[in-house]
Amino acid sequence: MTIEFPILDPEPARKSILRRQPWDAFDLPEEILDNIEDIFGSRIGPDEAVRRILADVRVDGDAAVRKWTKKLDGVSLDDLRVDPQTILQESGDVAPEVYEALVLAAERIENFHRRQPNQSWIQNDNDGTVGQLVRPIERVGIYVPGGTAPLPSTLLMTAIPARVANVGELVVVTPPQKETGLPDKVTLAAATVARVDAVYIAGGAQAIGAMAFGTESIPAVDKICGPGNLFVTLAKRQLFGLVGIDGLPGPTETVIIADESADPQLAAADLLAQAEHDVLASAILLTPSRQLAQKVQAAVHAQLEDLERGQIAAATFARSAGIVVTESMHEAIALANEYAPEHLCLLVESPWRWVDQVQNAGGIFLGERSFEVLGDYTAGPSHVMPTGGTARFASPINVTDFVKLISLIGLNEEALAAIGPAAETLARTEGLGGHAAAVSRRLNSIKNQKDES
Repeated sequence: MTIEFPILDPEPARKSILRRQPWDAFDLPEEILDNIEDIFGSRIGPDEAVRRILADVRVDGDAAVRKWTKKLDGVSLDDLRVDPQTILQESGDVAPEVYEALVLAAERIENFHRRQPNQSWIQNDNDGTVGQLVRPIERVGIYVPGGTAPLPSTLLMTAIPARVANVGELVVVTPPQKETGLPDKVTLAAATVARVDAVYIAGGAQAIGAMAFGTESIPAVDKICGPGNLFVTLAKRQLFGLVGIDGLPGPTETVIIADESADPQLAAADLLAQAEHDVLASAILLTPSRQLAQKVQAAVHAQLEDLERGQIAAATFARSAGIVVTESMHEAIALANEYAPEHLCLLVESPWRWVDQVQNAGGIFLGERSFEVLGDYTAGPSHVMPTGGTARFASPINVTDFVKLISLIGLNEEALAAIGPAAETLARTEGLGGHAAAVSRRLNSIKNQKDES
């Protein structure tokens, strides 16, 4: 299989594979646009297609979910909720070693997230009381992809941090499999391991709409979390405000920084593991060693021939993959910080030496024994990480995504006397006389009480 996998210098790379653009500004493959035209009868864009689906779900509820599931997934649904007994039956049909792997992953994910701070605090002093109350979100909906490759690991990586945060009700919505009309059985097993409260059958924009609006079967949630395809992400963007969201994840991405000590076969394997996700993924190697670059390039071509999802990986390499040869490791780190990747893998002799220089990344993977695939499944931190350069300001899914903070203010007269005049001054500066009066009346009351005593 012949693919494009160029070796570039930094400046050409900045204008091509390292160039950031909005996640919804990618040139979509013609087959996606053709599919939209077939379904909607006109060549509308994905954003408009999502808008129409959401409008349908808002008005017609379950009926709209069923209609769009039939049109988009080719599956006719009866009940949208998966019966708990069916979940148990399907979970019991999972191979024992798979179930044991889910349990191991769940234990590590829970142990990791229980270390994250998640406590209320209250401070009492002479001025009274201030503090913060940490309250879990009451109802969270988890979207779990189930298209070309069902991702039960994503359920664990999202639901377990929510459980640690003590979310009141946790529901999962995931697409049906054509063969059974049910969600993927390993995804159902993961739902059992993660102790979710209910599983519903729906995919794509209609699933997001159902969780945001609520339908006869699917309850409206307070926040929607979990990655998905372009249509899922567009739906989350359109509904943000009506419902909370964890972010707008785009195509998955990996940047590997490798020096001459790296094994080119392992670097190639890691790049291919990323590229097989979907055709919009990106897989980039940064290295100061041109010799290593050439060896990795050759290894990618050779390993691709044996890859089960080779066609998808080949399409990825054709549009958003490549190798950048830098002047130094420092330049490689600088390029990575500019790009702000979801995954940053340091296949270098002394990875800890460079950690302090990494400013922007969803996750840092240190050395050849700590590679991204372990992070996808069993390392512990959630694999739902910021993409599209949002690692400049965003974080992986964590416990704080599932709680809210309530400020607590209980001040006394001493505090009012000390800080009230400044508040009154600022209120008058802003032209808010009512605000100022609310302060001055209280200050005058304190003054009058003192004069009377």
